[in-house]
Amino acid sequence: MDPRDWDERYRTDELVWRADPNRFLVEEVEHMPPGRALDLACGEGRNALWLAAQGWEVTAVDFSAVGLAKGRRLATERGIRANFVEADVLTWDPPARAFDLVIVMYLHLLSEDRRRALLRAVTALAPGGTLLVVGHDSTNLSEGTGGPQDPRVLMSPEEVAADLDGLEIVRAERVRRPVSTEQGERVAIDTIVRARLPERADLP
Repeated sequence: MDPRDWDERYRTDELVWRADPNRFLVEEVEHMPPGRALDLACGEGRNALWLAAQGWEVTAVDFSAVGLAKGRRLATERGIRANFVEADVLTWDPPARAFDLVIVMYLHLLSEDRRRALLRAVTALAPGGTLLVVGHDSTNLSEGTGGPQDPRVLMSPEEVAADLDGLEIVRAERVRRPVSTEQGERVAIDTIVRARLPERADLP
């Protein structure tokens, strides 16, 4: 999908996604001391706004102007400050070695593009910084519910970890989460990878 497709998807008064943050983001980050955070492909900004409310200095990037407008409106309504940037995560150059936390949540791309996006995420990490990647797992097609139906844009913990050359992999696994559907409660399967740039990493 291109920005126009996402603009149309977000062009409603209601939020396309939930207002509360992703559960895995909260689990992985809530005990971290706030610093500078980067949310790549932020959509309507729910995760960026949660981070900002926790005291993080947040930059949130997405190529949908409509989604970003919703994020800015929500930030104003909640009295939260965040820097929203309209840009494509495949071509945008983040400030190098500038962020203590970079999150990439449910960004589903072909494998080559995913690697490009994650490489940019890695370059944004400060020494000692954390990268958190969450997305629909490849097994979700056959064993879970919801999410993209194109297997080429799904991921596995092993694939994501392999994309993160130079990082220390802290966690890489499949996780299951309950999903409410018209047919009752179902289960979705996600990939979650948490990685850390060593303090003494060889910086380019």
